Amino acid sequence: MKTKQLHIKNMVCDRCIAAVKQTLNNMQIPVLEIDLGKVTIPNQEVDKQQLNKALKQKGFELLQDKNDIVSAQVKAILIDLIHYRTDDTKINYSDYLKEGLNMDYAVISKIFSKTEGLTIEKFIILQKIEKVKELIDYGELNFSEIAYKLQYSSVSHLSRQFKKVTGLTLSQYKNQSDSKRNSLDRIHKNSYKP
Repeated sequence: MKTKQLHIKNMVCDRCIAAVKQTLNNMQIPVLEIDLGKVTIPNQEVDKQQLNKALKQKGFELLQDKNDIVSAQVKAILIDLIHYRTDDTKINYSDYLKEGLNMDYAVISKIFSKTEGLTIEKFIILQKIEKVKELIDYGELNFSEIAYKLQYSSVSHLSRQFKKVTGLTLSQYKNQSDSKRNSLDRIHKNSYKP
Protein backbone atom coordinates (compact mmCIF):
# COMPACT_ATOMS: atom_id res chain seq x y z
CA MET A 1 0.00 0.00 0.00
CA LYS A 2 1.33 3.40 -0.94
CA THR A 3 1.32 5.98 1.82
CA LYS A 4 2.05 9.65 2.27
CA GLN A 5 2.98 11.82 5.19
CA LEU A 6 1.27 14.95 6.37
CA HIS A 7 3.33 17.33 8.48
CA ILE A 8 1.47 19.23 11.17
CA LYS A 9 2.69 22.34 12.98
CA ASN A 10 2.28 22.55 16.80
CA MET A 11 1.66 18.81 17.29
CA VAL A 12 4.03 18.41 20.24
CA CYS A 13 2.36 16.23 22.89
CA ASP A 14 0.09 13.24 23.38
CA ARG A 15 -3.00 15.46 23.68
CA CYS A 16 -2.04 17.12 20.38
CA ILE A 17 -1.72 13.71 18.73
CA ALA A 18 -5.18 12.75 20.01
CA ALA A 19 -6.71 16.02 18.77
CA VAL A 20 -5.17 15.67 15.30
CA LYS A 21 -6.22 12.00 15.09
CA GLN A 22 -9.79 12.96 16.03
CA THR A 23 -9.81 15.70 13.36
CA LEU A 24 -8.64 13.23 10.72
CA ASN A 25 -11.20 10.64 11.86
CA ASN A 26 -13.95 13.27 11.64
CA MET A 27 -12.90 13.92 8.04
CA GLN A 28 -12.83 10.14 7.37
CA ILE A 29 -9.11 10.16 6.64
CA PRO A 30 -7.61 6.84 7.82
CA VAL A 31 -4.55 7.19 10.05
CA LEU A 32 -1.91 4.50 9.58
CA GLU A 33 0.65 6.02 11.94
CA ILE A 34 0.83 9.20 13.96
CA ASP A 35 3.74 10.74 15.79
CA LEU A 36 4.84 14.17 16.95
CA GLY A 37 4.57 16.48 13.96
CA LYS A 38 3.59 13.93 11.31
CA VAL A 39 0.83 11.59 10.24
CA THR A 40 1.06 8.71 7.78
CA ILE A 41 -2.09 8.09 5.76
CA PRO A 42 -2.94 5.98 2.68
CA ASN A 43 -1.98 7.66 -0.57
CA GLN A 44 -5.40 9.08 -1.34
CA GLU A 45 -6.78 12.43 -2.34
CA VAL A 46 -7.15 14.78 0.62
CA ASP A 47 -8.79 18.17 0.51
CA LYS A 48 -5.82 19.97 2.06
CA GLN A 49 -7.64 23.27 2.28
CA GLN A 50 -10.51 21.70 4.27
CA LEU A 51 -8.08 19.71 6.41
CA ASN A 52 -6.00 22.79 7.17
CA LYS A 53 -9.16 24.70 8.13
CA ALA A 54 -10.19 21.91 10.53
CA LEU A 55 -6.68 21.70 11.99
CA LYS A 56 -6.46 25.48 12.52
CA GLN A 57 -9.65 25.35 14.59
CA LYS A 58 -7.72 23.11 17.01
CA GLY A 59 -4.52 25.21 16.95
CA PHE A 60 -2.59 23.19 14.36
CA GLU A 61 -1.55 23.82 10.79
CA LEU A 62 -0.86 21.61 7.79
CA LEU A 63 2.67 22.29 6.57
CA GLN A 64 3.53 22.20 2.88
CA ASP A 65 6.68 24.31 2.54
CA LYS A 66 9.81 22.12 2.69
CA ASN A 67 11.64 24.45 5.06
CA ASP A 68 8.64 24.61 7.41
CA ILE A 69 8.50 20.81 7.37
CA VAL A 70 12.20 20.50 8.26
CA SER A 71 11.76 23.04 11.05
CA ALA A 72 8.72 21.16 12.42
CA GLN A 73 10.66 17.89 12.30
CA VAL A 74 13.54 19.48 14.25
CA LYS A 75 11.09 20.69 16.89
CA ALA A 76 9.38 17.30 17.16
CA ILE A 77 12.71 15.47 17.51
CA LEU A 78 14.03 17.87 20.14
CA ILE A 79 10.79 17.99 22.14
CA ASP A 80 10.66 14.21 22.13
CA LEU A 81 14.30 13.97 23.29
CA ILE A 82 14.04 16.60 25.99
CA HIS A 83 10.55 15.95 27.35
CA TYR A 84 9.75 12.29 26.74
CA ARG A 85 13.03 10.35 26.73
CA THR A 86 13.27 7.97 29.68
CA ASP A 87 17.00 7.20 29.78
CA ASP A 88 19.77 9.57 30.88
CA THR A 89 22.40 8.74 28.25
CA LYS A 90 24.24 11.72 26.84
CA ILE A 91 22.91 12.91 23.48
CA ASN A 92 24.73 15.04 20.93
CA TYR A 93 21.78 16.99 19.56
CA SER A 94 23.44 18.00 16.29
CA ASP A 95 24.45 14.40 15.47
CA TYR A 96 21.00 13.15 16.44
CA LEU A 97 19.29 15.69 14.18
CA LYS A 98 21.71 14.98 11.34
CA GLU A 99 20.98 11.25 11.54
CA GLY A 100 17.24 11.67 12.13
CA LEU A 101 16.72 13.99 9.17
CA ASN A 102 19.49 12.56 6.97
CA MET A 103 20.76 16.06 6.27
CA ASP A 104 23.89 18.03 7.01
CA TYR A 105 23.58 19.81 10.36
CA ALA A 106 24.69 23.16 8.89
CA VAL A 107 21.77 22.99 6.44
CA ILE A 108 19.32 21.97 9.18
CA SER A 109 20.55 24.79 11.41
CA LYS A 110 20.28 27.40 8.65
CA ILE A 111 16.72 26.32 7.73
CA PHE A 112 15.62 26.29 11.37
CA SER A 113 17.08 29.73 12.14
CA LYS A 114 15.47 31.22 9.05
CA THR A 115 12.00 29.75 9.64
CA GLU A 116 11.87 30.08 13.45
CA GLY A 117 13.87 33.25 14.08
CA LEU A 118 16.12 31.60 16.67
CA THR A 119 18.91 29.06 16.63
CA ILE A 120 18.50 25.38 17.38
CA GLU A 121 20.73 25.87 20.42
CA LYS A 122 18.43 28.56 21.84
CA PHE A 123 15.38 26.38 21.14
CA ILE A 124 17.05 23.51 23.02
CA ILE A 125 17.76 25.83 25.97
CA LEU A 126 14.13 26.99 26.07
CA GLN A 127 12.84 23.42 25.95
CA LYS A 128 15.26 22.31 28.66
CA ILE A 129 14.18 25.20 30.90
CA GLU A 130 10.53 24.16 30.48
CA LYS A 131 11.50 20.61 31.40
CA VAL A 132 13.38 21.93 34.45
CA LYS A 133 10.24 23.80 35.53
CA GLU A 134 8.18 20.63 35.14
CA LEU A 135 10.66 18.58 37.16
CA ILE A 136 10.80 21.22 39.90
CA ASP A 137 6.98 21.33 39.99
CA TYR A 138 6.83 17.53 40.37
CA GLY A 139 9.26 17.77 43.32
CA GLU A 140 10.69 14.28 42.80
CA LEU A 141 14.27 15.29 41.89
CA ASN A 142 16.71 17.68 43.52
CA PHE A 143 18.56 20.31 41.49
CA SER A 144 21.64 18.09 41.02
CA GLU A 145 19.52 15.25 39.68
CA ILE A 146 17.70 17.63 37.34
CA ALA A 147 21.02 19.03 36.07
CA TYR A 148 22.30 15.50 35.40
CA LYS A 149 19.06 14.38 33.74
CA LEU A 150 19.13 17.33 31.32
CA GLN A 151 22.85 17.05 30.53
CA TYR A 152 24.04 20.17 32.33
CA SER A 153 27.69 20.06 33.37
CA SER A 154 26.78 21.27 36.87
CA VAL A 155 24.00 22.74 38.98
CA SER A 156 25.66 26.16 38.69
CA HIS A 157 25.52 25.91 34.87
CA LEU A 158 21.84 25.00 35.08
CA SER A 159 21.22 27.82 37.59
CA ARG A 160 22.88 30.46 35.39
CA GLN A 161 20.93 29.38 32.32
CA PHE A 162 17.65 29.14 34.24
CA LYS A 163 18.05 32.64 35.68
CA LYS A 164 19.05 34.05 32.29
CA VAL A 165 15.88 32.70 30.66
CA THR A 166 13.33 33.07 33.49
CA GLY A 167 14.76 35.89 35.59
CA LEU A 168 14.43 33.63 38.66
CA THR A 169 16.84 31.40 40.53
CA LEU A 170 15.93 27.73 40.80
CA SER A 171 14.99 28.22 44.46
CA GLN A 172 12.87 31.28 43.72
CA TYR A 173 10.97 29.33 41.08
CA LYS A 174 10.54 26.36 43.42
CA ASN A 175 9.23 28.57 46.25
CA GLN A 176 6.68 30.54 44.23
CA SER A 177 3.11 29.37 44.55
CA ASP A 178 2.00 29.63 40.94
CA SER A 179 3.69 27.74 38.13
CA LYS A 180 4.94 29.78 35.19
CA ARG A 181 5.36 26.97 32.67
CA ASN A 182 4.84 27.59 28.98
CA SER A 183 2.99 25.36 26.56
CA LEU A 184 5.56 23.50 24.43
CA ASP A 185 4.01 24.68 21.17
CA ARG A 186 4.20 28.31 22.30
CA ILE A 187 7.97 28.45 22.82
CA HIS A 188 9.50 30.71 20.19
CA LYS A 189 12.09 33.41 19.60
CA ASN A 190 10.38 35.89 21.97
CA SER A 191 10.76 33.41 24.85
CA TYR A 192 14.54 33.72 24.81
CA LYS A 193 16.15 36.53 26.77
CA PRO A 194 19.76 36.98 25.61
